[in-house]
Amino acid sequence: MKEIWLSLLELLGKAWWIEVTTDSPRCSYFFGPFASKQEAEAAQSGFVEDLKGEGATNIRVQIRQCKPDPKKLTVYDEAVDRNFPMTVSPMFSS
Repeated sequence: MKEIWLSLLELLGKAWWIEVTTDSPRCSYFFGPFASKQEAEAAQSGFVEDLKGEGATNIRVQIRQCKPDPKKLTVYDEAVDRNFPMTVSPMFSS
């Protein structure tokens, strides 16, 4: 019964999701759905700990009702790599 209720909430955009953004890697992650804000709050520490264990930095968490795109539950900002390549170029003074 809980699964049916959660599916209905998700369909209506009333399910709760944990959105976690990090600077390194520059990503947004969506975890959920949850039937209540309290359920999401209780689960958030596990997701944050996993990301810390993977070396993520500057982790920010927002719990909200939304309907994220199921194909984009992890969004990687590829523009960062194009604008700031990971190579170092020597600089010479004249």
